[in-house]
Amino acid sequence: MNRPAVAARSSLSEVRESSLPLIAHIVFRFDYGGLENGVVNLVNRMPGNLFRHCIIALTEATEFQQRIQKPGVLVHCIGKRPGKDLRSYARLYRLLRELKPAVVHTRNLGTVECLFVAWLAGSPVRIHGEHGWDIYDPFGANRKYRMLRLFMNRFIDRFVTVSTDLAEWLSSLGIPDDKIIRICNGVDTERFHPLSGNRPAALPTEIFPPGSVIVGSVTRFSAIKDPINLINAFIELQQGGGEEAARCRLLMVGDGDLRAEAEMRVCEAGVQDKVWLTGSRDDVPELLRCMHVFVLGSLREGISNTILEAMASGLPVIAAATGGNGELVVDGVTGKLVPPGNPKALALAIQDYIGDADKREQQGSSARARADSTFSLSVMVDDYRRLYTESLQQAGA
Repeated sequence: MNRPAVAARSSLSEVRESSLPLIAHIVFRFDYGGLENGVVNLVNRMPGNLFRHCIIALTEATEFQQRIQKPGVLVHCIGKRPGKDLRSYARLYRLLRELKPAVVHTRNLGTVECLFVAWLAGSPVRIHGEHGWDIYDPFGANRKYRMLRLFMNRFIDRFVTVSTDLAEWLSSLGIPDDKIIRICNGVDTERFHPLSGNRPAALPTEIFPPGSVIVGSVTRFSAIKDPINLINAFIELQQGGGEEAARCRLLMVGDGDLRAEAEMRVCEAGVQDKVWLTGSRDDVPELLRCMHVFVLGSLREGISNTILEAMASGLPVIAAATGGNGELVVDGVTGKLVPPGNPKALALAIQDYIGDADKREQQGSSARARADSTFSLSVMVDDYRRLYTESLQQAGA
């Protein structure tokens, strides 16, 4: 089904009329998530006199697309079914032939095959981004997936990784180093900023009474993000007792397949009066400013947007020592790194922060300064502008 997900922001004819190069961003599903949020930030912030943009969702696009603020951005759904739906690739081919994008930019394994379709369609520049790890292959060891990337290498002009960890892994597969570029995610330090004054009264008081120390997370409730790890750590903390545990509350923002299991685990442990699982929310900046400590206990990460947002919000970050997390969190300076999948270690780290307000304030200030100096959105956008421009020049397009 070759149709927009909702009323089109612009028609295909309007997209074709402009002389600016068109960047076609292909994602598997355009929904709430760090990767997708990065695409939105890039599209919204890229200067409008340089490129046009369209977003192609291989499966579907949800209301998340309403976050696109730039006018004239076409959001298109291919409607791919589970498995090898060859007809969906035929629809993608026809769409690319009609749009004639100067650059096709795919993200993660689920879309890499689209670059072969883009090559057939005559797209002059083809870029693939690696943004993180999949629960079915958390350490990049699956031989089938490794061979797929190596085969697709011949149709890809540049690989973009969000972390050094991912760049080194691609190199180990045999991808030439001169085709790999690292562009770290950026964070909107104006939208995400530290709290000034008292914490906002946006939380239910029956769960968060005055004097609470709020441990929070913004995450997708999926296996690779391991949200149950944090819940188990919080339960471990509560069962240990003590004044710190009595004041501690847990706030988790996000949705996904494991949310029902997370709610069940909270109820089984009898801590539902100290936990709020909000589901997906559009007021994430405000909820981050309600927190005292941010925690992300993932099994694997590329570069976490939510860690960056927490840093920009002036929060110390406790994170699993995996993937690109060590490139963001400076252990002992802006937060704490703990072993992944270890709720006992996570509980001990949380306990250290609950009882030490000075540590929270000092490390939170350092985290904000690091977000400002190293991970600003303007740096990310400029890096992509340079990548697209140089790639088009090299292709003579």
